[in-house]
Amino acid sequence: MARDIIHLVCQECKRKNYTTTKNKRRTPDKLQLKKYCNACRRHTLHKEAK
Repeated sequence: MARDIIHLVCQECKRKNYTTTKNKRRTPDKLQLKKYCNACRRHTLHKEAK
């Protein structure tokens, strides 16, 4: 299976806020997105964690 389920973790409060899938063959590096965090109540950088 080429797609993995990943969690996106807020870099400020370290909460797992989002889950998504990514193709590990096409994007081998870790995913980084700016997403809204409910705990911080603002948009913060979210990084991939398994």
